[in-house]
Amino acid sequence: MAQNSLHLANTKGQEISIVSSDENTQKASVLLKTYLDQAFENPFLIQNNKSENTESSKIILEVNTESVSKKDSFIIKSDEKNIYLIGSSEKPLRYAIYTLLETWSFRKYTAKDSFIPKLKEVTFPKNFNKTYTPSFEYRALFYPDCYDENFREWHKLDWHIDDFGIWGHSFYKLLSAKEYFKTNPDFFALYEGKRNAESLCMSNDTVVKIVSKKMAEIISQNSNARFFSISQNDDVVYCECDKCKALNEKHGGPQGSLYYFLNKIAAQFPKTKITTLAYLHTYKAPKNIKIKPNIYTIFCPIEMDRGKAIQDIPDNSSFLNTLSKWSTTTEHLYLWDYTVEFTNYLSPFPNFHTFSKNYKLYEQNKVKGLFVQGYADIPGDLYELRQYLLAKIIWDTDTDVEAVTNDFLNGFYGNAAPFVKEYINLLIQNQKKSDRFLNIYTNPIESRNTFLSPEAMDQYDQLISKAEMVSKGEPVIAKRILKLRLALEYVYFEQAKFYGKEPHGMYQKIGDSFSVKDHLEKRVQNFVQNCTEFGIYELSEDGLSPEEYGTQWNYIAQNNVVDHVGERLKYEFKTQPEPEFNLKKENGLHDGIKGYKDYNLNWTGWYGQNAEIIISGNNTDFTSLEFQCLEDQRHWIFLPSKIIIKGFKNQKWRTLKEEKEPYLTENYAFTIKKYSFNNISFRNFDKIKIIVAPEQKLPEWRERKNKKPMLMIDEIILK
Repeated sequence: MAQNSLHLANTKGQEISIVSSDENTQKASVLLKTYLDQAFENPFLIQNNKSENTESSKIILEVNTESVSKKDSFIIKSDEKNIYLIGSSEKPLRYAIYTLLETWSFRKYTAKDSFIPKLKEVTFPKNFNKTYTPSFEYRALFYPDCYDENFREWHKLDWHIDDFGIWGHSFYKLLSAKEYFKTNPDFFALYEGKRNAESLCMSNDTVVKIVSKKMAEIISQNSNARFFSISQNDDVVYCECDKCKALNEKHGGPQGSLYYFLNKIAAQFPKTKITTLAYLHTYKAPKNIKIKPNIYTIFCPIEMDRGKAIQDIPDNSSFLNTLSKWSTTTEHLYLWDYTVEFTNYLSPFPNFHTFSKNYKLYEQNKVKGLFVQGYADIPGDLYELRQYLLAKIIWDTDTDVEAVTNDFLNGFYGNAAPFVKEYINLLIQNQKKSDRFLNIYTNPIESRNTFLSPEAMDQYDQLISKAEMVSKGEPVIAKRILKLRLALEYVYFEQAKFYGKEPHGMYQKIGDSFSVKDHLEKRVQNFVQNCTEFGIYELSEDGLSPEEYGTQWNYIAQNNVVDHVGERLKYEFKTQPEPEFNLKKENGLHDGIKGYKDYNLNWTGWYGQNAEIIISGNNTDFTSLEFQCLEDQRHWIFLPSKIIIKGFKNQKWRTLKEEKEPYLTENYAFTIKKYSFNNISFRNFDKIKIIVAPEQKLPEWRERKNKKPMLMIDEIILK
């Protein structure tokens, strides 16, 4: 074995030379020397001529486009004496340096956390020759440490913030509704019979001219950018005028008129790479149209189950068919992947086991580039491992995920690594066992019966407690374990709000009243403080700060628990709510816990139909009935148009009260409105029926296909 390897000891008088072959390699040689000098006692030499005779081995750096023609590719090779690092340009040469350093146990775990080994000698196989080529030509991660250029280069990542002259959803940037909608409504989409500023008319030649002019300006102002996005806004709106409709019918759907539009613009900028999103209504590939060669489609499969690898999903044929059609329709297929839970950055999201299989599948289906969306600059749950592992996989889909994971955990968590590994594995096992659909817009409440059940939470708590115990004497590791603890604390707090007065809830009964459990408010306070110290300035994509979270949590703790006689009565749904907004069944309307700002928590919802609830009175004496409704027009939740209270006696229903809501106005503020019906002797009736009627149709400012007005009701309080 010794005879087959080079041994580089770099002793005094026998220094290893780093050879900079020309000016293109000078900075790279300094970079390599900087790292190696930190590992060895004796500094390395930089030599400018590889022909100089020395007895010691050399590490020779070259930029050579003839040897390495593909972008980002590089060669690492050796002969009987020397090691050669060859890149097609300076950047891939640096990639070669980092790859060599990793073979000698150097690590860059995060932007701030590296491992530099203390070495007396390194080895390298003789007569080795390997060309390293990425699995994907474009590889962008949107995770906290990717904002750091050194981290990106070490892990061979691109950076969309620098690479795009205009990024993402862009119609609103390219043709301003504020400037044109009033004077030229025909520039915008005719959607469901009305002009809508959320999209453009794809067949309007003037729109093409305006967008083209704007594109020319943006291109001239961003000469270093690699891509420019012409993409629909983040809404399901598209033009249905006669011309666009005909294009859509001809080319397979709303994507047809989009690519007709894009082709016209792309033809004017043949040397510019124009990207567009295959998203929502443009998700599928167009038919009977040749896409211009400078158009890059970014396929956005946003609604997938993230809890299973695609090939392991039983009913995956539709997705695979869509992906396959894209791979044959466009020359340049990129993919936008979603890898975290956007509604809860600190909630565990066990999807690590899906990464390797999914990216291999994408590579096999000719996906050439990736934008992998994570927590952006928020250090969410296990972000360190996520970004590290994803970077390795999207560079090389044949990466040994188990080996990389173990290596990272051992280096980052030290003696606590076995417990962290067991914790992650248990999350994945419980997720698989429960077969829970893992949605990027879910929450810990929905997972309370699956991988975040009280029993599972106890198991996780024990493992993190063991990790805390073994890291007590190591402040750096202890802080990293504390960050893992935040995820469990967050889940506990969220579920405690949901369970309320029940076991695992936030309240305890003392005498005849309920109060927040001992020390719970202090735990929430510590959670908020720790989030701030870790730089977690928001807890979700919607921007909820830890401070506001603490304020809301304390408000719920102090104000949203109520005692009333209805808790002991039978409530019955005459019309069934939507299952996803009926987690507590009928009990959700009389459990003594009022809903607050999160419509997923302690609210009951009906979609496009009357909410009808019957309460069996059992001769209970109460004269007041009240409940609250939610208004959140952004999510198509509106206040009721009418409320009717009826009483049942002598086999007849009698109307006791009727109330109509004033005329509906456009309002995107989050509103909770209380409805009270007092001074009625309800005990005179065997049953009480509450009928809450929604708006008959959506107002014009929120009209969308397949959407109906939703009602959200909570806690029908009887006193």
